[in-house]
Amino acid sequence: MATPAPKSTPGSMASFNILHGFTEALVRGMRSSFLADADYHHLTQCETLDDVKLNLSETDYGDALADMGTLIPTGLQKAAVEKLVTEFQYLRTQAIEPLSTFLDFITYEYMIENVMLLLKGTLSGRDINELIAQCHPLGMFKESTMRSIPTFESSPRGYQDLYQTVLVDTPVGPYFSLFLQESAARGEVSNVLEEVEIEIIKSSLIKYWIEDFARFVDNLGGESATIMGDLLKVRADTNAINITLNSFGTPLNEPAMRASDRKRLYPSVGHLYPAGTSMLADVGDEDELGRVLELFPQYSSIWNVHASGSGKSIDDAFYERDVQMLELAFEGQMHYASFYAYVKLKEQEIRNLVWISECILQQQKEEINKFVPVFSFHAPWRAGSKGRN
Repeated sequence: MATPAPKSTPGSMASFNILHGFTEALVRGMRSSFLADADYHHLTQCETLDDVKLNLSETDYGDALADMGTLIPTGLQKAAVEKLVTEFQYLRTQAIEPLSTFLDFITYEYMIENVMLLLKGTLSGRDINELIAQCHPLGMFKESTMRSIPTFESSPRGYQDLYQTVLVDTPVGPYFSLFLQESAARGEVSNVLEEVEIEIIKSSLIKYWIEDFARFVDNLGGESATIMGDLLKVRADTNAINITLNSFGTPLNEPAMRASDRKRLYPSVGHLYPAGTSMLADVGDEDELGRVLELFPQYSSIWNVHASGSGKSIDDAFYERDVQMLELAFEGQMHYASFYAYVKLKEQEIRNLVWISECILQQQKEEINKFVPVFSFHAPWRAGSKGRN
């Protein structure tokens, strides 16, 4: 009897470079396109947005901004996002399974955000062209699908038809199905899309996406499961903390709804799950939330930044933590996490550019350095390590 071939994982040294070596080389080459410390220094010294455009002309954003007349923050953001999308789509065309499915999972988050934007816009009667223009390019469906979402009536029957005829055929359709099934099982009416707040629906869909992505990554095995799995655990914890924090002052914080409606929005993965999320379900104010997070060292420091009143929000602390972890994803080899890290770090860089340009436009130069640089030699975690050497 012949000995079966050993099972290969995406991180296997025997096959990774054969299957994904070129695509990985591309994304690691793209790492060199990030703005350097010197670029950020020059940008923060600019007095006008024309100066910003002039400085960016000598970076990787030069071609993307070449045809732009007057630079404005929204135009800069759009050009930078389109550049990222072009690069991501090129990586996707070069990928084969299972990397191609991994890259598709990255886009599902943006699909959820786009669908929720269209649903929310439909309820408020906004123009469809305006809504589509605001949708993220990485989460776009066919134009006919995008335009059909707002055509349904804002009624129970209309939303039922919307799911059955449009959303069911999208890649994120299964997440909508899970949400409807869970709501029906809890005794709610089947047409919950109209009766539940949009943000609660969005949080539920993001929860299903994180759990699905985590299962897929875990099945990959190897370094991809280890590194990417940790990134998704942290993402799940971030969602759980933000859901709890944002629920204060809303019906979700009522005692009767904490253990039912709010708790079911917490992903069933992460470092906080299950003990931490069970404690979060009983939290009623910021002081109680702080006491729970003190039990988890990786989050107590982040909460202390928020509670200290230092001028940094909890989102700023999360961004700094995320950038550190995403940068470390590039240190290993033969895994998929670097593709996810590239997209998320580029998003952070785009946020930095928009922040700097907005500060210049509004003449708030004293606030201009409140951003999180990517691959910076002056990052707190690198400065700390240098101090210990």
